[in-house]
Amino acid sequence: MTTLIWIAAALVVIGVYLSWTAGRLDRLHSRIDAARAALDAQLLRRASVAQELATAGILDPAASMVMYQAAHAARQTEEEHREVAESELSQALRAVFAEVPQVEAVRQAPGGEEALAELTQAVRRVPMARRFHNDAVRAARALRRHRKVRWFRLAGHAPFPMAFEMDDEPPAALADRAGH
Repeated sequence: MTTLIWIAAALVVIGVYLSWTAGRLDRLHSRIDAARAALDAQLLRRASVAQELATAGILDPAASMVMYQAAHAARQTEEEHREVAESELSQALRAVFAEVPQVEAVRQAPGGEEALAELTQAVRRVPMARRFHNDAVRAARALRRHRKVRWFRLAGHAPFPMAFEMDDEPPAALADRAGH
């Protein structure tokens, strides 16, 4: 009889542990969803600000066209091509704001100071949001690789989390400006 009690107690402890692990995995998946929503919001904000700046008539026509097309593509692209489109927007921003004189020319234009401040803030927030998202993905992946999670199918039918990889390096002239 005592053997059955010990077996029952062990099964209860194992069940509680597995339940706790499943709850932890669920919280990590929720954290990924929240981080992805924040990343999407920051990417949309960056593209919107870039598009506004491109259509404001502050930049020269060639720079406006490059930035507008990249921002429009980043906003309109489908999910499977989003990382590439966002990377292309980063490259366009670096090309347009490669030098401090271009930034200063925009700043001198009417409304340019506010537009640059908003763009600088948006460009600075994207890497942070992406880092938070990818950290949550890494934590969930690490837990999902454990045998107990695979054997007992604790992840359920949740898709395997994917990191968001893109070129998010800010333009040097704007990064310098963010430090001021």
